[in-house]
Amino acid sequence: MGNVVAIVGRPNVGKSTLFNRLIGERKSIVDDISGVTRDRIYGFSDWNGKHFSVIDTGGFVKGSDDIFEAAIRSQVTIAIEEATVIVFMTDVTTGITDLDDEIADMLRKGGKPVICVVNKVDNSQRDLQANEFWALGFENTIFLSSMSGSGSGELLDMVVDFLPESEEESTSELPRIAIVGQPNVGKSSLTNALLGEERNIVTDIPGTTRDSIYIRYDKFDKQFFLIDTAGIRKKSRVHEDLEFYSVIRALNAIEEADVCILMLDASLGLESQDMSIMSLILKRKKGLVILVNKWDLIEKETNTARDFEKDLKERIAPFTDVPIVFTSVVEKQRIFKAMEIALEVAENRVRKVKTSELNDVLLPEIERTAPPAHRGRFIKIKYITQLPLHYPAFAFFCNHPKHIKPSYRNFLENKIRQNWNFAGVPIHIFFREK
Repeated sequence: MGNVVAIVGRPNVGKSTLFNRLIGERKSIVDDISGVTRDRIYGFSDWNGKHFSVIDTGGFVKGSDDIFEAAIRSQVTIAIEEATVIVFMTDVTTGITDLDDEIADMLRKGGKPVICVVNKVDNSQRDLQANEFWALGFENTIFLSSMSGSGSGELLDMVVDFLPESEEESTSELPRIAIVGQPNVGKSSLTNALLGEERNIVTDIPGTTRDSIYIRYDKFDKQFFLIDTAGIRKKSRVHEDLEFYSVIRALNAIEEADVCILMLDASLGLESQDMSIMSLILKRKKGLVILVNKWDLIEKETNTARDFEKDLKERIAPFTDVPIVFTSVVEKQRIFKAMEIALEVAENRVRKVKTSELNDVLLPEIERTAPPAHRGRFIKIKYITQLPLHYPAFAFFCNHPKHIKPSYRNFLENKIRQNWNFAGVPIHIFFREK
């Protein structure tokens, strides 16, 4: 499972402020992602070489206080089940409340590593007051101010101590393919169709790692691991919030995968939540295949598929080099074709281009279309090499790397894609001084 750090706590204790600081205001931490139900609720971070997802469980308030407390309990329950480490946030200015006690009791029973954070400790008086929170019984308790940032480094040190070493590079050579997407788009049905068996009751609730994470597929001369996020749960066990649960499952699947198949409902098209999930995939530098399901339900004319694909690529621009497959899981149309394409994308993700080949092909293109000069300074790219990473990344050595414009970066990426097959894979370009 991917490393997930969940921030839980009652309302107005500073969870979102801490979340924003952890993913956005420290140089060692990278990649903030817009969430599904509201902005900036999901993010990716790293600290001391360990990568993890950060989830702000504060969220949606509708109706009365009772409804809100029920939502908090629901999200805490999910965090206990799915998170690797839980950051339990409290507020020194209010002291320990009944809701704090209730959440603490749930966390103690959950058996997961818990770090109790006492927030708003920004002077000596509050530092003394914060000692009250040791009464909650958590060995790992830390005082900090999410507003000023004091203590956040110590918190991150404590968090990564609980995280296992990164397993991003699996010892297995078999590709890892995850099926992700919104509820009820057909993920469960696709999993069952591929395996040729009904593994469990199919519902519109995303699945859990308690059922299975890796399913080895070995049929028709194809071998890969299918990461099951297909919503396979007995209805009697479904008590969680659907939106929150679906994304936390998607986060884990994305972390584990080499390639993600993003399933869409043809009748709904590409929705904002699909865009959020796609952003998660690309930010984690994973391969991507878009699978448009329920195509059999769409009334078709001569160019229906072509027009749908054109509109889809306009929406996902600038990254348009993405395979799109139209399918009907119920009719088993093109489902195996989709997996073949996913395996091709997995190969593209690890494709290596010789340095000599890169320079022989790209340097003449660069001479024909040189980078725009910056304030009279001519920019000369001297040579190119592919970096030894687990995703396509290229270093262009030049005399003024800081002055190369984003438009020229896009030009170079297009030239790479024209000459070598990196379909479905994000390409990263770095400029280094030489």
